[in-house]
Amino acid sequence: MGLQSFEHGVERMVEGVFSRSSKSSIRPIELGRRLVREMDDHRSVDVKGRRIVPNQFEFHISPRDHSGFADIEEALVTELGEAAREHAREEGYHFMGPVSVSLLVDNETKPGRFAIVSAMREAGGGVGAGTLVMPSGERMPLTGRVLTVGRLPESGIALDDANVSRRHAEFRAQGTSFVVADLGSTNGTKVNGVRIAGEQALNDGDIVSFGGTHIRFEAS
Repeated sequence: MGLQSFEHGVERMVEGVFSRSSKSSIRPIELGRRLVREMDDHRSVDVKGRRIVPNQFEFHISPRDHSGFADIEEALVTELGEAAREHAREEGYHFMGPVSVSLLVDNETKPGRFAIVSAMREAGGGVGAGTLVMPSGERMPLTGRVLTVGRLPESGIALDDANVSRRHAEFRAQGTSFVVADLGSTNGTKVNGVRIAGEQALNDGDIVSFGGTHIRFEAS
């Protein structure tokens, strides 16, 4: 029953968006079904007797399919994350930390096919080091320095995107963890699909979005 409800929810929330794109040979509902099965297949029971399921999901897809989702990737990861939380509520599952869903390019994967990698990741727990995983897969270490994001060429992360402001946001250390702070950008900064106000502390697995660019934060 939970799976059926989940599928209907995904269809209601995202199929209208994705039907406008015929560039990918993967239907969103296929990703939704696989995500639900991943939760069901990897549930476990903690010391309190709660049923714990993965909260971090990475879909590995071909470059062609990833390109086909380019214009609607933000809607995809946001709605699938919401649907995962809905399925957890229906089944009485618990997460160890925030839910994150990401699409990663895998050159070894054939068009129309995909793989999923899931993990149970705790919230918080910053220990003074972190890494930003770029859409290309490039890993950018975070240190104590401030890392700016924007259209300016001198930005630490320079993005050629009309939806990104010249000085859009910055990553910086705060105590033993990291925060992302919006610098008054026109279109805002989002964490896990939700626009932030000012600054927000980052948890392992959070997806930070600037315009059409989505960057994953990993605590280490």
